[in-house]
Amino acid sequence: MILDTLAQADRYLALHPLFARAFDFLRSTDLKALAPGKHALQGEQLFAIVEACAGRTRSEAKLECHRRYIDIQLVLEGVDEMGWKPVAECVGPATDYDNARDIRFFNDAPASWIATPPGSFCLFFPDDAHAPLVGAGAISKVVVKIAV
Repeated sequence: MILDTLAQADRYLALHPLFARAFDFLRSTDLKALAPGKHALQGEQLFAIVEACAGRTRSEAKLECHRRYIDIQLVLEGVDEMGWKPVAECVGPATDYDNARDIRFFNDAPASWIATPPGSFCLFFPDDAHAPLVGAGAISKVVVKIAV
């Protein structure tokens, strides 16, 4: 898991061949003008999901993980207090892995919470369980999905 600002994103370009394209999209697009939903960037290899909703409480949030995608979750408005825990330490599965949706949920409590303000992002790898969209008030964000 990585927490940083979009201004510092270049330090992570070497971690994946599609990170340069992902961060270029996040920097060069009027993200607040994008409609909620999925936006294709490079087929199923790289796409963005725009979300805008009311934040939920910590107790309402469930840890989730993905096997096929890395998430770059950039907050646009509000503060997203994301929960985190290594998948290897999750012992309370809430669901089986859903291959079609590339997601599994856990009943475990996060090991830590990361307050992510506007202009900052959390980067979650497949071994990072995360509980997003936690906060008071509205949260607007863009999640870029990068195929492993």
